[in-house]
Amino acid sequence: MAVARDKVRSRRGGSAVPLDETDKKLLNLMQGSFPLAERPFAHVAELAEIPEDDLLDRVRYLLDKRIIREITPIFDTRALGYQSMLVAAKVDAEHPHRAAQFINSHPGVTHNYLRNHEFNLWFTLAVEPDSRLGLDGTLDVIAAKTGATSIRQLPTLKLFKIRMDLEMQGGTDALSAQGQAVEPMELDPIDLSAEDIAVIRATQGPMAVRSDAFAPAAERLGVPVAEVLARLESLRERGGLRRVAAILYHRRAGFSANGMGVWAVPEGEILDTGRRMAAFRGISHCYQRPTYPDWPYSVFTMAHGRSKEECDAILDSIAAATGIEQRATLYSSTEFKKVRMLYFTDDFKRWEEEHAP
Repeated sequence: MAVARDKVRSRRGGSAVPLDETDKKLLNLMQGSFPLAERPFAHVAELAEIPEDDLLDRVRYLLDKRIIREITPIFDTRALGYQSMLVAAKVDAEHPHRAAQFINSHPGVTHNYLRNHEFNLWFTLAVEPDSRLGLDGTLDVIAAKTGATSIRQLPTLKLFKIRMDLEMQGGTDALSAQGQAVEPMELDPIDLSAEDIAVIRATQGPMAVRSDAFAPAAERLGVPVAEVLARLESLRERGGLRRVAAILYHRRAGFSANGMGVWAVPEGEILDTGRRMAAFRGISHCYQRPTYPDWPYSVFTMAHGRSKEECDAILDSIAAATGIEQRATLYSSTEFKKVRMLYFTDDFKRWEEEHAP
């Protein structure tokens, strides 16, 4: 049974590693051009204009140096029937790690950051389709166990963008550039067959760096590689699979800052403005979320840069392009957890049985 591994940021070994231009090109390609194919690395090698064996050696080196976290299928949580949301919590400011430790124990918490705000812990939470507690019940347990004085639920109302690509070759100008506006994505669950669930279980998690990268999953399922690829392609076409890609360690790849830009966008302008904000290259995530009397910010954008100044430049470009003046930027000071979601495991039920019998 696959088990998610927590990644707690450490100062030791956390600094950027020098990369040559081929490495940077390769990392861009591995984040966005890894195909569903019997020899996917050969395809990337052709785009990078280097031999496949050289590419495999470079990928192994980048994994060993902790530039690449893992190469993995990226499935869509909502499409697979899981309920999810962003959560902001007020916990003991003197000892936030104590609350973070319990929050991190939930298998549906994939990201957990300390941010510079009175709501100091920001985490993503997902629960499986047949969860006994659901999101509300799970948050009740979290509040009780952590002593959180307030928890704010920030579910996604509209999804404009979710694609974490770090631009390895371009500079601040490239990250701050506005592209073509995008349409919001659908969030409805898809119908899943037993075969769909089996292929998700067999392929999720880190992939082996070998020419026939999908062969181990085929062996686990006892089917030809072509059938695994066909099932994954079917999931991709239906929205269950976003892509297969390399996930990077941001700091080791040179991206030491991330700023959550939040914007008070008038209700009638959210659709157009969200589309435009999502088009910026330096923005990985863009959502519409609920507002509250003390929280007027309806659109959230996550900016990633090599410095706080670069994140600011990206968000300043968005402000200039959209004319939205009321905004705030929340920077993370500690990464308590960052993992890929593992689906259809027993971990969720075990957590509920242990903490809410």
